[in-house]
Amino acid sequence: MSVAIEAVGLRKTFGAPRAGKRRAAPVRALRGVDLSVPRGGVCALLGPNGAGKTTVVRVLATLLRPDAGSARVAGHDVLREPELVRAAIGLAGQHAAVDDDLTGRENLFILGLMHHLGRRGAGARAAGLLDRFGLADAADRLVKTWSGGMRRRLDLIASLVVSPPVLFLDEPTTGLDPRSRAEIWAAVRSLADDGTTVLLTTQYLEEADRIADQIVIIDAGLVTAQGSPDELKDALGSRVDVILAVDLGRALDAAEAVLADIMTGPPRRDAGERRLTVPVAAGAVTLPELVRRLDAAGVVAEDVSVRRPTLDEVFLDRTEATEGPAA
Repeated sequence: MSVAIEAVGLRKTFGAPRAGKRRAAPVRALRGVDLSVPRGGVCALLGPNGAGKTTVVRVLATLLRPDAGSARVAGHDVLREPELVRAAIGLAGQHAAVDDDLTGRENLFILGLMHHLGRRGAGARAAGLLDRFGLADAADRLVKTWSGGMRRRLDLIASLVVSPPVLFLDEPTTGLDPRSRAEIWAAVRSLADDGTTVLLTTQYLEEADRIADQIVIIDAGLVTAQGSPDELKDALGSRVDVILAVDLGRALDAAEAVLADIMTGPPRRDAGERRLTVPVAAGAVTLPELVRRLDAAGVVAEDVSVRRPTLDEVFLDRTEATEGPAA
C-alpha cells in the first residue's frame, strides 16, 4: 500500500534560550515522532491537550520547520519541496478562515480565482461544492448569518477548491453541536471514500473510533500507539464484566476466584452495583465457558458479558507520560 504521509524522527523545541538571554525553560513539543499514513482513508491523530498534535500538522503542512527529522507528504519532502507539498494539500485549522461579510458562494468563487481556475471554472467549482455538501440553499446569504456548523462546513470545503490529494483538519468539530459534528464527519468520510487522504486531530474519541481507518496516539511529543481502532483495542485484551445479584461479599470473592487463572491484571470491584470487571487476554474464555465456570462454583450471576476495551481505555492507557506539556 502506498504511503501519503510519512515522518521519521520529527523533533521540535519551542523557547530555546538564545546566547546571553534568559528565557523560560524550553518546551520539547516533538521528541522524535514517527508516522506513516497510507493513501486514502482517514487517520485520526489523538492526544491530550499539549501533546504535540497541532505541531505535527503544522510541520507536515510546511507551516513550521522541524529542528530534526524528515517528512514527506504526497511524495514530496516538506523541507526540500515545500511548494510542491503546499500544492498537494488542503488545510482547515481550528479557526474558520472564511470571510463572514461575503456569501458562501463568493468565498468559494474568490478562492477559485486565487487558484487560477478562471471565472467560469471558479463559479462551477463553487456551485458543485456547495451542492455536494448541502449548502446550496444558503449559498447566497452572508456567511455571518449561517449557523456555526454551516460555517465550519464551508471552511472545510474551502480547502477543497482544488481537490487536494491530502487534507489536514485540525480539530474540525470543536465547539459544534452533535448534529453539526455529524454533518462534518459525514463530509470527511465522503472525501475519504473518494480517495482523499485525511489526517485530522480531534478530542472526540467516540467519533474517531467511528470514522477513522487508522488512529495515531501522541503524548508528550511521542507516538505511543498506531493502528486501526480494532488493533489498538485488541492490544489491551478483552474485558469480562460479571454482574452479581446475591450475596455481595461472597459472590464477588467467588467470581474472582473462578477467573483468577486467566486474569491479565488486577480486577475492579463496584460493590454498590455488584459488578466485577476482570481483564483477560483476547480469546482466553468464551461466554458459554464463563457461565459454566460460574455455575460450577455456585455463583449466581444476574448478567455476564464479554466486551472489548473502548477507545477511551486505549487512550488513557497510552497517554500517561509524566513529561511536561508540548505544543
